[in-house]
Amino acid sequence: MSEQTGGIDNVMQETRLFPPSEEFASAASIGSLEAYQQLYDQAKADPVAFWGELGQQELHWFEPFNEILQWDEPYAKWFVGGKTNVSYNCLDAHLDTERRDKLAIIWEGEPGDKRTLTYAQLHSEVCRFANALKSVGVGEGDVVSVYMPMVPELAIAMLACARIGAIHSVIFGGFSAESIADRNNDASAKVVLTADGGWRRGKVLELKKTVDEALEKSPTVESVIVLKRTENAVEMVEGRDYWWHDLLDNVDDDCPAKPLDSEAPLFILYTSGSTGKPKGIKHTTAGYNLYAKKTFEWVFDHRDDDIYWCTADCGWITGHSYIVYGPLSAGATALMYEGAPNFPEEDRFWDLVEKHQVTILYTAPTAIRAFIKWGDHHVEKHDLSSLRLLGTVGEGINPEAWIWYHEKIGSERCPIVDTWWQTETGGIMMSPLPGAIATKPGSCTKPLPGIIPAIVDESGAPVGQNQGGWLVMTHPWPGMLRGIWGDDERFKDQYWSAVPGNYLAGDNARCDEDGYYWIMGRIDDVINVSGHRLSTIEVESALVSHPSVAEAAAVGRKDDLKGQAIAVFVTVVGAEPTEELKQELKQHVRNEIGALAQPDDVRFTNALPKTRSGKIMRRLLKDIAEGTESVGDTSTLEDYSVLAQLRAQDE
Repeated sequence: MSEQTGGIDNVMQETRLFPPSEEFASAASIGSLEAYQQLYDQAKADPVAFWGELGQQELHWFEPFNEILQWDEPYAKWFVGGKTNVSYNCLDAHLDTERRDKLAIIWEGEPGDKRTLTYAQLHSEVCRFANALKSVGVGEGDVVSVYMPMVPELAIAMLACARIGAIHSVIFGGFSAESIADRNNDASAKVVLTADGGWRRGKVLELKKTVDEALEKSPTVESVIVLKRTENAVEMVEGRDYWWHDLLDNVDDDCPAKPLDSEAPLFILYTSGSTGKPKGIKHTTAGYNLYAKKTFEWVFDHRDDDIYWCTADCGWITGHSYIVYGPLSAGATALMYEGAPNFPEEDRFWDLVEKHQVTILYTAPTAIRAFIKWGDHHVEKHDLSSLRLLGTVGEGINPEAWIWYHEKIGSERCPIVDTWWQTETGGIMMSPLPGAIATKPGSCTKPLPGIIPAIVDESGAPVGQNQGGWLVMTHPWPGMLRGIWGDDERFKDQYWSAVPGNYLAGDNARCDEDGYYWIMGRIDDVINVSGHRLSTIEVESALVSHPSVAEAAAVGRKDDLKGQAIAVFVTVVGAEPTEELKQELKQHVRNEIGALAQPDDVRFTNALPKTRSGKIMRRLLKDIAEGTESVGDTSTLEDYSVLAQLRAQDE
């Protein structure tokens, strides 16, 4: 954990308040602050009973649970003894209702190709692919890595794994072969699902080629299933590689959902941490399913005629919870889009909103800042009057971007739900309920029912109003992570040791006089690039693997577009610090980790600022990267001359 702890000064003042309109509130399922408060107070008084009642009402049970919660800190078991299936709750539960023929997924590829799937059609496709997985030996408890473009088959693959009790590990399509191999090996993946390629800004991403490279270092993988998407040539290894369509030719669509224990693992999702090794966050079946469903319904005030679009990729938790499992459990119609927001033009998102009559748009502040940069004229070409609700996810949104989103996209009539949550939490933890809670630009406002947060200093004592501190959760909730795959000690140490009895979120926050929460940034050494959390140590490890780098440090600096950009400081050995080497190091990190980890700035230095105990003082490096003076305590700094050398590069 970094030196940034405890009481933090509040430097941002934002007092503008935007209440929901009477028209919106009157039609909302939770339509007043009083209604929210009543529900919240009921849940807080007895959270176990609150979630138990919802669990009975909202999920299908093959066998009922006999205990709502077993809590043996830090291990939670929800709905103990019950058997259910997430794929059943997303699909089969709708088949005897009028939703059977309702659109579940509307998909558009980057080149403009389109597909739609009703709930009945999606159910059939999922059952067929579940049988295809079984035909190559996948069974309950096996791990399936998924490295695919944003096509319907990605959601189909996730739901098919859930149907038969296999555990999916979706890997973002921008990661490198090395990153795929690391994740395959940590999870002991048995099968990899991929595609010949995917489209991004008019070019083919050669996904199968990257997988082939990863499999040279993935000894546990037995089979690869390849979707034909872009028709580019790929190498198929006989006995290992199968075409997706060939497997489907030999199966039918009869595949009953397997009754699974409430705590059976559903998926692993790797996220960066403060150590170099990516951590596999483990989520299980019933609690996660319930939490994704209810938070989707609450936060997005879902109505049966909505066309809902979350612009995330399924390689991240947002795609798991709010493209696949939450919306489909709730019987929603979800739009999926394969490509970039600026292809073929910078108005692609607004074209999609207009064309598909999207009513709910959930996107990232990074994207919003890009839209601002590209110009209002791209927005003004399109009729966005179908929109009724806007949302943000991935990082805090700055007030200026919030106001632009409100005015230009929402025409000052759409509430904005600014959501705070994490891979680890499984679903949204704090957000306005759009018919009930007035919004403040930049604040995630209030916790959802059943979520009980606190803000404490490093000793665990509560801090005062408007004083910053560590954000913790004081009570278990159903969507919470159940551990780090294969690493119980890391799970305990990272989330539960700093403030005993509480889950440490890893963010600093403050709570204002209205009970509104404001997220103030990370307390660990993680860089948030465009809403994607990257460990500084992962970036540093990639740099040091280059033969010309002796030592490296990575920090995040403020960036108007991405939230944070990556700045790295390196000391070289056996090479001259040239512009050519800078570019080579950027490309090296890109090859080792992926494009999203490529440094924006590379700075050469003879030495890094360290404490006497040898710890790199990243706080000082961050000040240098941002061009500000270091005003904090430097009394433990080993060599003040290092700072002068580094600052000289800015002059």
